[in-house]
Amino acid sequence: MTALAPALEAFFTERLARQRRASEHTITAYRDTWRLLLTWAAQHAGTAPSRLDFTDIDASAISAFLDHLEKDRGNSIRTRNARLAAVHSTFSYAALRHPEHAALIARVLAIPAKRADKALVTWLTEEQADALIAAPDRTTCTGRRDHAMLHLAIVTGLRVSELTALTRADLHLGTGPHVTCHGKGRKQRATPLTAPAVRVLRTWLAELPSQPGQLLFPGRTGTRLSRDAVEHRLTLHAATAAAHCPSLAGKTITAHVLRHTAAMRLLHAGVEVSVIALWLGHEQTETAQIYLHADLAIKERALARTTPPGAKPGRYHPPDPLLAFLESL
Repeated sequence: MTALAPALEAFFTERLARQRRASEHTITAYRDTWRLLLTWAAQHAGTAPSRLDFTDIDASAISAFLDHLEKDRGNSIRTRNARLAAVHSTFSYAALRHPEHAALIARVLAIPAKRADKALVTWLTEEQADALIAAPDRTTCTGRRDHAMLHLAIVTGLRVSELTALTRADLHLGTGPHVTCHGKGRKQRATPLTAPAVRVLRTWLAELPSQPGQLLFPGRTGTRLSRDAVEHRLTLHAATAAAHCPSLAGKTITAHVLRHTAAMRLLHAGVEVSVIALWLGHEQTETAQIYLHADLAIKERALARTTPPGAKPGRYHPPDPLLAFLESL
C-alpha cells in the first residue's frame, strides 16, 4: 500500500473526527472531494485509487482536476474553491506525517483559490413572504408542517440543516419565547420568536407526539427531512404563491433566500449589522455586511443626506491622443 492511503484514512479518522470533531456536513464534503479526486486521478494514472501515491496527485494534477471540475462537471468557482480547501486541509495534515514529500506538498498548498464574482443577495419582500407562507395547503398534515416550517425559517433565518434538526425540546414558547439550535461550528444559539410564530408553532405542536426528542418537522416516515426535500417543497409552494403574488413568478427561491429574508427584515427594522450577524450565527460580523451592499434603500437615504457636487455636466474628453488611448482601455 502507498503512503497516500493511510495518510488519507488518518486524516478522516484522527484529524477530522477525533481531533477537530468536525461536523457531519464537513466530513461529507471532504469525503466527496477526495472521492472525485481519486476517481479522476486513477483514470489518468491507469491504476486503482488505492494504489495512487502523493506523486500521482502533485500540484499539476490538482490544478488539472480543478479545471476538470469547472469545465467538464460545470461546477461553480465557489465549489471549485471548496474542493481546493478540502485538499489543502488534507495536505497540511500530511506534511507533518510525510516530510519526505515536503516539496510536493508545499507546491500543492501554494495553489491559490480562484476569485469569484460576488452577486447581490436575493430576498423576499413582505408581500412575497406572506404569499409564500400562506401557500401550503393547511387541510393536510404536510401542508400544516410546511406552513409552520416556512414561517419559522423566515422569522429566525435558520440554516436548512438547523431547521430540519430541530426537536420539540428546542422550542421554548413560554415567557421569552425562543428556539435553540446547534449551528455551524458546533455553536449553540437562541433566536427569539414573534407572537404570530408562537401561535403557528403551538398549533403545529398539538399534532406531534409529545416526546422531547420528536423532530419538529419530520418527513412522511418520521425521519429527518433532507435538504433536497425541503428545496422541493419550497419550489412547489413558490409556484403556488406566484399565482397570488405575480412578483414571485420567475424568481428562484431557495432555503437560503429565506435566511436572507430574515436578515433584510432585521436590517429594515434598524437592527445593527453586528446583531444580525449574531442572530444568523455568523462566525464573523463582516459576513453580514452583504446585506448592507444589497439594500438600495439604505444607499438612497445616505445619498439624500449628501450635498450634490457642484461640477458642471458633460463628458470628459482627454486632451492628448495617448491619454485618449488609455481612456479607451
